[in-house]
Amino acid sequence: MALWIRFEHRGSVGFGTLEGGDVHVHAGDPFDAPRPTGERVPLAAVRLLTPCQPTKIVGLVNNFRALAEKSGTPIPAEPLWFVKPPSAFLAPGETIRLPAHDVGKVIYEGELGVVIGREARNVAEADADRFVLGYTCVNDVTALDLISRDPQFAQWSRAKSFDTFGPFGPAIATGLDPARLTVRVLLRGKVRQEYPVSDAIFAPRALVSLVSRELTLAPGDVIACGTSVGVGVLRPGSTVEVSIDGIGTLSNPVAGAEAAA
Repeated sequence: MALWIRFEHRGSVGFGTLEGGDVHVHAGDPFDAPRPTGERVPLAAVRLLTPCQPTKIVGLVNNFRALAEKSGTPIPAEPLWFVKPPSAFLAPGETIRLPAHDVGKVIYEGELGVVIGREARNVAEADADRFVLGYTCVNDVTALDLISRDPQFAQWSRAKSFDTFGPFGPAIATGLDPARLTVRVLLRGKVRQEYPVSDAIFAPRALVSLVSRELTLAPGDVIACGTSVGVGVLRPGSTVEVSIDGIGTLSNPVAGAEAAA
């Protein structure tokens, strides 16, 4: 198992593995034969970036049984997904900015992210692990009321794609069994979500296979597996934390439009 991070140190961007309080710097990146340089840098001396640079985040809707049961939503026959663009991505510790204009409720959704390790197209579920580098934490921030504001067109992409609406990190953890993981979300220090990944309708390996039949996945792309019960509204001045044992905690403060300008 390894914890890969991407960081900035003294004006340079690098990759490394996190061991205790030190970053073990590597040449290259974790997707293409990384090599340890022997250099160690204290974690406190670096600025964390998103742990990779995806071409897209593919997010799942209605993928947990507990949430479907609570909301009275039918179990989908196939994955229901949308795409977040790179302009939405946000690093650990950076600020989620609420839109300047009225979009209604903006909510957090804590999720497990599957990080693709090499180009994946038409992958068999039995082979999915060969295309996965590891796992990360995702906060699928959503302007919830926008989705159904116009009765003629459900605005999933718009609601999910505002700048700063795609925090993920802090690391990519390799060697984990996703079925054993639990996603936990704290808002203002209080637990708001806590659910097992094993409750997913389409498990991570199935998602890699099914999504790759329709969309080529590039190294570094992330599949956000969807969320469960306990989502809530984000307000200025709060901090939201998505934690998964073995990966770490993704923490982001929230600011109103005026405070973030």
